[in-house]
Amino acid sequence: MNQESHVLELCGHLALLSLMAVGGGVIMIAPEIQNYVVNGKHWMLNEQFAAAYAIAQAAPGPNLLFVSLIGWLVAGWFGAIATTLSIILPSTLLTLALIKVRTRQAGNALTKALQQAFSPISVGLLAATALIFARASNTDWRADLLTLLSALIVLKTRLNPVLLIAVGAVAGIVHTI
Repeated sequence: MNQESHVLELCGHLALLSLMAVGGGVIMIAPEIQNYVVNGKHWMLNEQFAAAYAIAQAAPGPNLLFVSLIGWLVAGWFGAIATTLSIILPSTLLTLALIKVRTRQAGNALTKALQQAFSPISVGLLAATALIFARASNTDWRADLLTLLSALIVLKTRLNPVLLIAVGAVAGIVHTI
């Protein structure tokens, strides 16, 4: 298989995933994309996926930019453009259609029930994403401990998470020295 067929296969997968990503893209699809490109297709290593995800999250712009980086790693610029379009277009079109329907059905009991049902699902998917990234990037018990402490601090305080990222970076530098 050449790079272009890899990209077309990846784009088809991403287009389907993008339909699940409406309203919470990165939380819902990052674990599946990681499983697909790392474990299923072996197009990249866990470390490459985690790095692409981290770079995209640190950069300004949409959280789904990591998909562009994955496309680029698989097939260069063509891959980056194709994967970006395949993750954005289907969910954007679906969102626009649903906005039109929702404005008509705003007070509907079914609409309210669906909103309440999706909250715990989103929390579970966020936890799954965190676990996947912890497994991919934590190399020993100290990294696991740092991850756990960071999660507890974020949950129990109003401390800015950027400070925790800085502490993690310093801990990583100290660990490699």
